[in-house]
Amino acid sequence: TLGGAFTLARATLGQMTVRIALACNEADAYLIMDDSNPAPRLLTRPGEGIYNDRAGAIEANSPFQVVWMDESERDTYLESVHRRGLASGKTGRGQVVFEGNAPGDVTRDEYVSEFLGDPKGAPRLFLGAPNAIKGPTEVSFERQSGSNLMIVGQREDAVDSLVAIGLRTLRKQLGEQVRLVLLDHRFSQDGEPDWFVDAVKAVPGVECPSMTDVAGVLGDLTTQMKAAESGEASAKNTTFLFIPSLHRYKKLRYEEDFSFSMDESAEAKPSDSLHELICEGASWGFHVVCSLDSYNSVNRSLGRKAAGEFEKKVLFQMSATDSASLIDSGAASGLGLNRALFYDEPTGSLEIFRPYAQPSLEWF
Repeated sequence: TLGGAFTLARATLGQMTVRIALACNEADAYLIMDDSNPAPRLLTRPGEGIYNDRAGAIEANSPFQVVWMDESERDTYLESVHRRGLASGKTGRGQVVFEGNAPGDVTRDEYVSEFLGDPKGAPRLFLGAPNAIKGPTEVSFERQSGSNLMIVGQREDAVDSLVAIGLRTLRKQLGEQVRLVLLDHRFSQDGEPDWFVDAVKAVPGVECPSMTDVAGVLGDLTTQMKAAESGEASAKNTTFLFIPSLHRYKKLRYEEDFSFSMDESAEAKPSDSLHELICEGASWGFHVVCSLDSYNSVNRSLGRKAAGEFEKKVLFQMSATDSASLIDSGAASGLGLNRALFYDEPTGSLEIFRPYAQPSLEWF
């Protein structure tokens, strides 16, 4: 029955366009079908029903009669189906349970485990659990212009989780064919134990240079990119540069001052090297993943040209104005806790998901 206090909300019923009604009372007839469709209350014979695939519209009624089986015959067939399933050796994925506002759990995601066991195609960074019956929300990094990821919002804990999980899964996918570089001030200072630092250290081969060495590291990456671009070096390997909270580092803030130097040996500023990597590196396998706290920080830290090279964006809750400025839609203003939005500019797709929570250090 749909009557009584413990019924489904009308908004939920509205999402179910296919309705099947057996004999019922008048109140249930109007609930399961349209307000102008009382046909189910006129059913009398056992097993007689109405199939409707247009949300209960009266013109879509299709009467039918259910095939009758007594209990012993039904049990025989069910046992036969069960035996056949066991004999085939096939196992399903199990039921899909939508957990509302709970964060995603990468340690329980079967798709991620299967993919990491046999990775195929372009490198992927897994973001979180979907709000649909599908695989996890993921970013694919092709070797083409704009293949960089920007994360915008004031959820540093969620950003730490995405970065740490990304480092671990990329290492698992590409092995020694990927160079992982992380620029973060937490690795340049001594402090209390930190989950993020411990998780990153558990991933083999992640380069975490001191912030005083940023200029040299970015200069080295830019030199390698230019060598691959000119054909002097192989572009077989892939490099990922992660910069959480980019807005905190003034020396990485790009300024269009139109200055130039006649001294060719002068060392390039780290902000210029980063700008060049963002604008030119993706085509040669140099991808940048960075996070900023607001739209104003995006403009202040990157500049218009570099910001346009991030065709993949993750947004946490923010104002409708900032959301529209970033993705031409105010959708991010309606996000709540443990919700984020992934926007892929080349395809125009917009997907809401639940970001992965911080897994245990044993998972790393």
